Amino acid sequence: MRVLVVDDEVKLANLLQRRLQREGVGVDVAASGEAALERAGATQYDAIVLDLMLPGVDGFETCRRLRAEGVWSPTLMLTARNDVEDRIRGLDSGADDYMIKPFSLEELLARLRALTRRGAPPRPTVLEVGDLRLDPASRRTWRGEVELSLTSREFSLLETLMRHPGAVVGRFDLLEHVWDQSYENRSNVIEVYIGYLRDKVDRPFGRRSLETVRGAGYRLRADGG
Repeated sequence: MRVLVVDDEVKLANLLQRRLQREGVGVDVAASGEAALERAGATQYDAIVLDLMLPGVDGFETCRRLRAEGVWSPTLMLTARNDVEDRIRGLDSGADDYMIKPFSLEELLARLRALTRRGAPPRPTVLEVGDLRLDPASRRTWRGEVELSLTSREFSLLETLMRHPGAVVGRFDLLEHVWDQSYENRSNVIEVYIGYLRDKVDRPFGRRSLETVRGAGYRLRADGG
């Protein structure tokens, strides 16, 4: 097994390196997000131990860039911060597991063994409908060569429709996938966000890909408009 340890705390990084090496693990160390991106882009690691608080590019952004660049090594994020929001943000940026400092080295080793048994997950497929492209991993969307700026709700709504090109997706299904139970089926929130999407995905490009099917729901044309 070969592991990349990314931490700017020299003592901790050296401690992890020595402990992992005693277990027969090959270890490389990077002290910054930039160095981690360079190393992970050149070497295939079985796992990455990534500190959150790094100088320059922090752990969140480092993980997001790794995934965007197609590096899918299982990643364990380390942090001294115990906020639930940080843990959620770390997992959403692409991390596979999360540990709070201080931690047990034995537990860290066990978690690394579990992550490497699973192996690297396959990169999610980029969705394409006509010249519309949506990457669920990096959360980026394009119309042709133009990258679109979408909010999280707009992105989720478009992703749901792009997973069913040419098919009518009902209001209830859209509410269930994009919103939550606090929104009633008679709410006009879907109409509002379909309008937002049309302003970003269709009108600037002279397209009409998002269709309202009265009494049934909404449809993204299979040809992308």
